Amino acid sequence: MFRMEMLLGGSSAIQASIDSDFDLIALSNQGLKKASLDALIGFMGMTKKYFAEHILDISVKTLERKKSDDTLDRHTSSHIIEVAKVVEHAFKVFEDAEKVKSWLNTPNRALNQMKPIDLFYIPTGLAMVDQVLGRMEEGVYS
Repeated sequence: MFRMEMLLGGSSAIQASIDSDFDLIALSNQGLKKASLDALIGFMGMTKKYFAEHILDISVKTLERKKSDDTLDRHTSSHIIEVAKVVEHAFKVFEDAEKVKSWLNTPNRALNQMKPIDLFYIPTGLAMVDQVLGRMEEGVYS
């Protein structure tokens, strides 16, 4: 099973363990390393360009200028953590990386025929995707 720490690059990218939402807040406040973002993008199987421009709303060139150990700002770090939480939830539901990638990139009736990944740019969209995953856990397939 994928844990948040793994999705964010493991102990080489984040120094503290994540045991509660308060740990996530602290991690967001101190700022994630770019390596954490790179790890998440790798698990999601998407391009840096798509993630940067469509989810984080920053230029891929801005992102590429950063080194792996450069710290991202609090807002960007928080957004990445929220995306990672939803992806972690998807791994719990599907238990398979390829199924997660496929589901995230397939139009979903419960999301007005939008792909879950296309809603990751805004907190409300992330919450909607998380709710659909929760319903799936309960046996209400979407």
